[in-house]
Amino acid sequence: MSDTRFRDLVLPHLDAAYNLARWLTRDAHDAEDVVQDACVRAIRYVDSLARDDARAWFLTIVRHAFYDWLARNRPAEIVHDDAAIDAAVDLDTPDPEQSAIRGAELRALADAVAALPLQYREVVVLRELEELSYKEIARVADIPIGTVMSRLARARGLLQRSPLLQVIGGHALGSKR
Repeated sequence: MSDTRFRDLVLPHLDAAYNLARWLTRDAHDAEDVVQDACVRAIRYVDSLARDDARAWFLTIVRHAFYDWLARNRPAEIVHDDAAIDAAVDLDTPDPEQSAIRGAELRALADAVAALPLQYREVVVLRELEELSYKEIARVADIPIGTVMSRLARARGLLQRSPLLQVIGGHALGSKR
C-alpha cells in the first residue's frame, strides 16, 4: 500500500520538490541529495498523508530535509533572527534583441532571488514559483501566516532595491496574492 500511495500522491510533486531544493541549496547536486532524503522520509510516513494535502506535505518534508542538510553542510548559513535577515516580466519577445534583453532580465532576477537571505528566498520560491497559498506556505515553513506575509513583503522590497535588478528597473517581481 505504501509504495502505491507514494507513487500516486508524492511522485507527481517531485519537480516542485527539486525546484524548492534547488533554490534553497543553490546547487543542483545538493538539491538532488535533499530531495532523495525527503523521498526516503516521505516513503516512511506516506500512510499518514491525507490525499488533498500531498504537495504541501511533501514540500514540508523537503524543507525539513534541506534544513537538516544545511545544519550538516553549511551551518554558518543558518540565521534564526528575522531582524538580522534584514511587475512580473513580460515573456512575449517579438524580436531577437528583446529576447536577449529578456534573458538578461531573467538571469538578473534569478541571481537576485538566489542572493536573498534563506528565509526570504524560501517564501518567494514557494509563493512565486510553486504558487502555494499563504496558508500552505505557513504550513510548509512552520511559521504564522503573518510571518509569511511579512517575509514576502521584505523579500519583494529587497528585490526591488537589489543592485542586480536596478539595471532592469527593479520591476521584475510584483506583489501578487
